Amino acid sequence: MSRTPSDPSIRPAPVWGARPYIMGILNVTPDSFSGDGLARERDIVAAAVDQAARFLAEGADILDVGGESTRPGAAPVDAAEEIARTVPAIAAIRARFPDVPISIDTFKAETAAAALDAGADWINDVWGFRADPEMAPLAAARDCPVVLMHNRSKPGHAEIDRRLGGSYVAPAYGDFLPEVLAELQALADRAVAAGVRPERILLDPGVGFGKTVAQNMVLIDALDRIRALGHPVLLGASRKSFIGKVLDVPAEERIDGTAATTAVAVMRGVDVLRVHDVRMMARVARMTHAIVNAAARERAEAADRAGGA
Repeated sequence: MSRTPSDPSIRPAPVWGARPYIMGILNVTPDSFSGDGLARERDIVAAAVDQAARFLAEGADILDVGGESTRPGAAPVDAAEEIARTVPAIAAIRARFPDVPISIDTFKAETAAAALDAGADWINDVWGFRADPEMAPLAAARDCPVVLMHNRSKPGHAEIDRRLGGSYVAPAYGDFLPEVLAELQALADRAVAAGVRPERILLDPGVGFGKTVAQNMVLIDALDRIRALGHPVLLGASRKSFIGKVLDVPAEERIDGTAATTAVAVMRGVDVLRVHDVRMMARVARMTHAIVNAAARERAEAADRAGGA
């Protein structure tokens, strides 16, 4: 059977639960909150391919390409501009790296379709298919992995700190964690009702999107409860403002805070870590996973010894 370049079945599929996977963030934007947007480069496509090569050498398993910043206060981008930014980069990365899974970070079905045609495999939607009614049917028709993120933020409802950056104001929650869990389950249920296969769904708790500093940390500590909903879990905490507020540091100084979130996430069974600093986070994830596995093996062996006594 012939396969198109965007057919994910020709790429190796992750084995969920075997280890945490690293998703490297490739922002082809001029206004990323983390200061790593590639749209300021003279040759954006070449810069994207170079960054992809570096990320893969440093331990990335998946590349996430985005053409619209979701930072608080960012200017909206229409689909045409988003496609012009992302599709050439995705096509060039796919040509250079035929086996790497590529994700398109968008909530617009038009952009997602163009990206999949250019060689992307996944859709990463920060609105969990709630922003564009055409997104769920597209994902079902293409049978691609999808990341559905919890998001109660309001684009114009943000606090901007000149030094620490912006953060979305958290809405009122009655009972925070149970509500987030219920809303994540609802996102998955809606996607399945639209024809998306359950095994194609990943859930993202939406750290940084309409949560307080404390609520963001509660979610990271509760990733095992999110995973208990029955889907792999992606965490995107890298360099976010809650880290800056805890440590009182700007975005470029948050690698150690991000490392702490990575270690806790791995201990809680996270499946995918979406990060800017691939080399460091891949090492932190690998080391933490080794510790967790060694401890689990020791407990199992101790139980076997006790049972045989």
